[in-house]
Amino acid sequence: MNGPHEDALRTLEEWSGAGEDPGQEALRHAFLTLLRARADACLRECEPGHVTASALVLDHAGSHVLLTLHPRVGRWLQLGGHCELADGSLAGAALREACEESGIEGLSIDPEPVHLDVHPVTCSLGLPTRHFDVRFLVRAPEGAVPRRSAESKDLRWWPLAELPEGGDLGPLVAAAGLSRSQLCP
Repeated sequence: MNGPHEDALRTLEEWSGAGEDPGQEALRHAFLTLLRARADACLRECEPGHVTASALVLDHAGSHVLLTLHPRVGRWLQLGGHCELADGSLAGAALREACEESGIEGLSIDPEPVHLDVHPVTCSLGLPTRHFDVRFLVRAPEGAVPRRSAESKDLRWWPLAELPEGGDLGPLVAAAGLSRSQLCP
């Protein structure tokens, strides 16, 4: 098995974050089915779909989220991407991606996923596939200033109360326990 594969199986078998959400529990089982069926499920080369890892990066105060304007998708998204063989865990993959895409040093990640999502995408292989995205909560150190990477058209902090239109960040923000009304009355 590849680097993050065993960790993905263990993480999702033990994950209780779905709680009482039947949709999240159904997704957890779908992710586990893919992981048990395919030893390459965490690699982008897995054409039917592959596990990815993303990071909801919050500023030190927890009132802003760092989003990237994805060049291929054309929308503001959380940071993240494909797992690599060198990644020892899904959380490690999410943290690596967040560091690479934000240029911020000293990010800290909660190793417990907060949300699962499956979405169709045409990624680097140029073929339609699906991303089985495992999402984590990441905190930036105080005073962190992001630097845009080549993987982004833009990168900026967004107040949780003013997330960009046309995105699907609401379920992720809610699953992370970040009520807009709690943070921004």
